[in-house]
Amino acid sequence: MTVETTSPPTIVIEPIRGWSSLQLRAVWEYRELLYFLVWRDIKVRYKQTALGVAWIVLQPVVSMVVFSVLFGGLLKVPSGGVPYPIFAYAALLPWNYFASSLTRSSTSIVGSAHLITKVYFPRLVIPMAGVLSGLVDFGVAFLVLIGLMAYYGVMPTPATILLPLFLLLAMLTALGFGLWLSALNVRFRDVNHLIPFLVQIWMYVTPVVYGSTLIPERFRFLLGLNPMTGVVEGFRWALLGNRLADAQAPDVLFAISIAIALLVLVSGALFFTRTEQEFADVI
Repeated sequence: MTVETTSPPTIVIEPIRGWSSLQLRAVWEYRELLYFLVWRDIKVRYKQTALGVAWIVLQPVVSMVVFSVLFGGLLKVPSGGVPYPIFAYAALLPWNYFASSLTRSSTSIVGSAHLITKVYFPRLVIPMAGVLSGLVDFGVAFLVLIGLMAYYGVMPTPATILLPLFLLLAMLTALGFGLWLSALNVRFRDVNHLIPFLVQIWMYVTPVVYGSTLIPERFRFLLGLNPMTGVVEGFRWALLGNRLADAQAPDVLFAISIAIALLVLVSGALFFTRTEQEFADVI
């Protein structure tokens, strides 16, 4: 009597073209892996550090103190009638989240080479994890802002409920640019040296240490080309609109920022998925 043996089916993974290449359904199916990567990033970030999670608070607070002394005290940068520490911290909060998320997502593919070369999963979850893991830092730093506003007696406005929308714009902006840079970083390692320089320059062209009203009105439309301008100004308006002089609700410039952020996100996702088939070979 002969025993027939059947070999297991062979699964061939081929690159997908068109809009389906985004593999959003596959990302949802691997959501547990996304959760694991987010949790791993959080643990690794503060593992074996003397101060641990205290760094979450120290980084924005020290930056606020330095900016308050230099720009608020020495250079007398106008803060719209509110204490400069709150004026600066309300902008540093979303900016620090964006900067750290952009840095993590941009270097995430190269940093996860050991996973990419061994097992298949939607590569899109790697830069997404870099963006999502920063939400924990943001939440802790936000508690410091609440304490700071209570200390100065500044009450938040009803528009505070819109903060998640501004935070979402920061997330989409970080993910969009992170997808572009992470894919480019696989082939051109110069991106590792470019990212810190890019983040530093980006901060000074974003109204973090100054208000957008400091820019002459005829050039102010250029701020709309920077999606983070809408995020930073949106945070200030939502939190301090009842105390901040010249506070303006989101307008046409904010709509332009949203359009640019979505354009970068979609183009970055398409570029990322078109080049991810080369990741394992190049890394």
